[in-house]
Amino acid sequence: MAPSHIFEIPRPKTFLHTMSLRTGAEIITFLQLINKATGMFGMLALLTGAQLSPLPFSMYLYSITILIATTFLYSHIKKQFPFQTLLLAHLYALDSIVNALYTAFFGFAWFMVLAQHPEDSNTGKASGITQNAGFTSPQYNVSSVNIVTESASGMKSGEDAIAVGQGLGASNSTGLAGAVMQSGSIMSILLISGFWMLRVYFVFVMLAFARQCLRQHIATHGSTSTWYNSNNQSPPSNLAENPFDEGKEEGNGWKGKLGRMMLNCAPQYWLGGEEDREWMRSLGGKFRAIAEPVGVNERERRRRSGTGPPAPPRELQHTRLESLSEVR
Repeated sequence: MAPSHIFEIPRPKTFLHTMSLRTGAEIITFLQLINKATGMFGMLALLTGAQLSPLPFSMYLYSITILIATTFLYSHIKKQFPFQTLLLAHLYALDSIVNALYTAFFGFAWFMVLAQHPEDSNTGKASGITQNAGFTSPQYNVSSVNIVTESASGMKSGEDAIAVGQGLGASNSTGLAGAVMQSGSIMSILLISGFWMLRVYFVFVMLAFARQCLRQHIATHGSTSTWYNSNNQSPPSNLAENPFDEGKEEGNGWKGKLGRMMLNCAPQYWLGGEEDREWMRSLGGKFRAIAEPVGVNERERRRRSGTGPPAPPRELQHTRLESLSEVR
């Protein structure tokens, strides 16, 4: 059986081992804005009279929506608010999944076009591919054209020419596997795979930054005796309090519902503290398991506030003074 830590979400401490998570989040979000700005240029193509099929149109419209949301959340990275950083990290992770689906679909369609036009891909001619790319149906589904001539009727001498298309056969098409195994296609697949591996790392960095902001907020505004409790069950000893619980300041309204939904997807990742014990102790024990009785916490609270322990009753004070006088 595989160890449980293999299935845990990676938790990077720095960005590329040289920069902080906050700097990495700013760089990643800035690159996201540049990437989504291409959706505006795609929509501007409609003003020039270009015709788009429903799938590219939906992609451009989706890019503009993500662009607006990311622009609004980008300014909250420096403020490190827990709700906005959580929303930005989840939005980036969701956008990565959607982009992966779009990329897979467009890539499959492109290789299908290459498989239907092997002579264009082999000879370097892109005329047939250009006319059939972009999910537009070709006017004639033929692989080659033969010119057939016949004598023209009438007084003038000449011939009429007729174009006859040759259908696609098994011998003329290399198939989808042949299109994928071409040298140019393999290089494209390797480049795209490398970029997506980097994108997955960016997702982990964004999640780690949001986790850091959330835990700093809990350490600053959370209490030492209130712990994460879901559905009024006994609180786990390794989970901190949820700042979006009902009844808390951040738990009101739609923000509280959305915040609870984001944290409930992986509570151990967001609120767990067993892997950062030294960091937790430096923050006053907000993520430490409850192992001390309530009285100890009360004395510690009084000591920190400067009030000290409660004074003993007067009877005990007189008894103590009498015992001291007898000793003297």
